[in-house]
Amino acid sequence: MKPIRPYGSWPSSISAAHVAAAGRKFADLRVDRGAHEGPRLYWLESRPEEAGRNTIMTLSEHGATSCLDAPASARSAVYEYGGGAFAVHAGFIWFVNASDQAVWMRDPEGHLSAITDPDADIRFADLQYDARFGRLIAIAEDLDESLDEPAARVVSIHRDGSVHTLASGQDFYASPRLSPGSDRLVWLAWNHPNMPWDVSELWQALIDDEGHIGSPTPLWQPDDVSLFGPVFDPDGRLHVVADVDNWWNIHRENEAGFEALTAEQGEFGVPQWVFGQSTYDFTDDGRLFALLAQDGAWYLGEVDRDSGTFNAWRHDCDFFEQITAIGDRIAVVAANPARAKHIRRLDIEGAGEVLRSADSLPADAALSRPESMSWPTGDDEIAHGLFYPPVSERWTAPPDERPPLILKCHGGPTGATDTALDARIQYWTSRGYAVLDVNYRGSTGYGRDYRMALDGVWGVADVEDCRTGAAYLGEADRIDPDRVLISGSSAGGYTVLSVLAFTDLAAAGASYYGIGDLKRLLASTHKFESRYLERLIGRDDDTLIARSPLYHADQLSCPVLFLQGGQDKVVPPDQAESMVEALSERGVPVAYVLFESERHGFRNADNVMTAIEAERTFYSRVLRISDVEDLEPLTIENFDNA
Repeated sequence: MKPIRPYGSWPSSISAAHVAAAGRKFADLRVDRGAHEGPRLYWLESRPEEAGRNTIMTLSEHGATSCLDAPASARSAVYEYGGGAFAVHAGFIWFVNASDQAVWMRDPEGHLSAITDPDADIRFADLQYDARFGRLIAIAEDLDESLDEPAARVVSIHRDGSVHTLASGQDFYASPRLSPGSDRLVWLAWNHPNMPWDVSELWQALIDDEGHIGSPTPLWQPDDVSLFGPVFDPDGRLHVVADVDNWWNIHRENEAGFEALTAEQGEFGVPQWVFGQSTYDFTDDGRLFALLAQDGAWYLGEVDRDSGTFNAWRHDCDFFEQITAIGDRIAVVAANPARAKHIRRLDIEGAGEVLRSADSLPADAALSRPESMSWPTGDDEIAHGLFYPPVSERWTAPPDERPPLILKCHGGPTGATDTALDARIQYWTSRGYAVLDVNYRGSTGYGRDYRMALDGVWGVADVEDCRTGAAYLGEADRIDPDRVLISGSSAGGYTVLSVLAFTDLAAAGASYYGIGDLKRLLASTHKFESRYLERLIGRDDDTLIARSPLYHADQLSCPVLFLQGGQDKVVPPDQAESMVEALSERGVPVAYVLFESERHGFRNADNVMTAIEAERTFYSRVLRISDVEDLEPLTIENFDNA
């Protein structure tokens, strides 16, 4: 028999340090096709123990090897979220340096040199190397203060550092891709007020034998379709993902335009928050391998290019991202509920090897396995999520007690949760909390209709989905409905504050760089999201005020914890600080933790640890959970600390 302790008080071997270490992430899988020894894999790896520095990794005879020494860090800031920060060819690496946003080059001997002017007010992203003509193709963003907003364009970058404009005039550009013979260049574009997952366009320019890149011409300009991930096959036939029939399916070029290749009720695309994402690719012999999201899980498999059928492999993982072909093999980032994200290289039969893994949790830790859930909302719709019950290798709770529930709200709001091992969730479940990771309406992975279901009702539908999700679990007697907590970041932080202000659902909440004042956000946020609210809520002042928690702080009476980055340009610190001031003046228990050096999303390991330890202290005290050990100090204004 396990010893009995109240839910929320269980000691756990999963520490805040494990949560911080899980911040090691892999992105931008790239292949050097000009390497002498054959195709060679590179990837971007974040280092939370180095204040979130990004290095570029590759494989050598000594295993995984870093190609960048501190302080160099490969990170783009185009559209604030960046991505696509490096390209490789013949042992040379071109990367966007985080500190100045210039393009730098690392030669095969390891020497670094700036290619573009580090003092210029230009940022770059989505680097592609044109081996035929010895230049880079990229997205550039000009930050000239004389402009009303930063200006995006497609550019070529030459050996002498000169930057030539290839396409301009639209609000946003992404995904420049070269055909195998470098005779065609294609890219995506979109304009305000659309986001790339609302409506986007596909353009091209032809390249002559002298390397001159012609004038842009449209290939596909839909009125109500989102395009994603243009990819050429080895024969030069263009493919692109489009949600023509509700689902993001793969389409291919034909004489009349584009035809659907796949017809899955699932998603071969993801919301384009960052550059450099990849969900399908072709091996050298033309076989098509892809990643498909369906009912909250991801599948890896091969697409039959004759029938369009997706044949999923039997696999021990149910989460995948970032697929790339390496000759006749593929590499992916994979995970499952018991294994952290890692890079796998596989042959075309599915056998393979692990090349690099994120830090794992203690071997003796009992892991909570996600249960896929769907439930009816109060307005006759359906919401989705993943439920994690509390579990411990050592402890159990009194038989008549039910666990406190943490509602977890992902960011975006156009985003999604997934089944990959999440050290943050296991930190809570191993201590006796239940977690419902909510894929509220507006989340991706369930088709365009579900993705667009938040239009006009942000702050209403997502709130209702959280409320009914907790009620669904309460009716099933799986949680304590009087001890519901809610936590979320960015747009998820807005949902947190909306739930706290407009319902009596939660006993307390934690907002990570969340939004309290929609009017102020509309006036101050960056270009990429500057029209986002128009689709989600609108521009009417009365509606913005009605949906802003700040203007209804008098309705919020439960304790709130705010965690904020001091350098955040997406959700500036004044969003948190105005909420803290309003609640403090009213005598509501409130705590505020500011991380001066952090931007949007905490990357520094020490800050990640401080944040989650503050959250645990906060919940333990406001729920008055007894016998909780090793809590860190936290000042909670207007709260009886006895």
